[in-house]
Amino acid sequence: MFPDIAIDPQLEKNLQTLGFTEPTEVQQKAVSLLLEGQDLLISAPTGSGKTAAYLIPIVQGLIGQKSPARQSRALVLVPVRELVEQVQRQFVSLTEGLDLEVASIVGGEDFKAQEKKLAKADLVVATPGRLIPHLENNSLELDSLDYLVLDEADRMLEAGFKESMDQIVSGAPEIRQTLLVSATLPTSIRSLAASVLQEAEWIKIGQKREAAEGIQQFILLSDDPAHKDKQLCWLLQNENYKKAIVFSNSKTQAKRLDGFLRYHKFKAALLHGDVQQKGRFATIEGFRKGTTDVLVTTDLASRGLDVEGVDLVINVEMPRKGDVYLHRIGRTGRAGATGQAISLIDPPEWNLMSSIERYLKTRFQRKFIKELAGHYKGPKKVKASGKAASSKKKKKASGAKKKTARKAK
Repeated sequence: MFPDIAIDPQLEKNLQTLGFTEPTEVQQKAVSLLLEGQDLLISAPTGSGKTAAYLIPIVQGLIGQKSPARQSRALVLVPVRELVEQVQRQFVSLTEGLDLEVASIVGGEDFKAQEKKLAKADLVVATPGRLIPHLENNSLELDSLDYLVLDEADRMLEAGFKESMDQIVSGAPEIRQTLLVSATLPTSIRSLAASVLQEAEWIKIGQKREAAEGIQQFILLSDDPAHKDKQLCWLLQNENYKKAIVFSNSKTQAKRLDGFLRYHKFKAALLHGDVQQKGRFATIEGFRKGTTDVLVTTDLASRGLDVEGVDLVINVEMPRKGDVYLHRIGRTGRAGATGQAISLIDPPEWNLMSSIERYLKTRFQRKFIKELAGHYKGPKKVKASGKAASSKKKKKASGAKKKTARKAK
């Protein structure tokens, strides 16, 4: 996979077993720099292979030297539990046959059990909020830390983890290798990079506002929410897919859609912020294994969820921001695969859809369902921006106002 880089034979074998034949662009640029000990700021879209880009050099660096008790040599911080599980799974796959241990630290699990895992872990993957109590309890010490990764740092800042991140970073040794990974580059991320990275290189991949090439993007016009329900059923019954993700904008709507689809005999599962930790893992594992083939969710799953075989994304409600739209549809078409993204648009959502089109500098294709042809065909008139033109006529000035206007002249 990396002909010009010396990689442990067992790690190389594991890469081949996992199907890594050609590195992605971000892996090609990042792995060699990280093996050289360089601090990095990586900005790349979902599905570009960022996780492997930093795990491969970390695994290589950990081989041959066990971590002291309660002093892991590598720490990866992520914003949500689902991403903790994803990073852990990839680390376990990469370290098959190697004497390396990983500990996943998230809320909702037994504290004492996590202490035992931390005592022998070479890599710790954690959410910031859950890691702090372990640091305060001395379950984990950072004195031997060689690698610190802040993955999806933009999302951690959005989630209010700034104070926890600062506390963790301040407790890490000054001599360490630090990697900051972010899908977007707001001012807050640039400021964070300046404070935690030393003489860093910046790898910027695919920063255009566009979806992966393999994703076909459609809109399907709907009359109202009831019409959307019928269209959703039709799509899940007639589109050719292995796994589908159905997005809504709220937990309430996600719960309703999950019940609706189950009632109509679809193998659906529900994922949102109120689902307990064990339930989340079981839901994602069932979706991975094919026990369920439709995942109904909120934007909780729009970033960080990497499930092989997702080839259909349906937005029952249009997301409110263009970046969120890109993250949602990025659950399909990953690593060169193909997929479909279909957004159901009723009259109140036309302008929002148009704004996202303008933000992405694209035009969505129209999809039609002959059996469910609705009354709404889009606005009668549109502005140059693509938004609906107002149908309200300007009121004529009253006689008194006309006289006032004449006097003013």
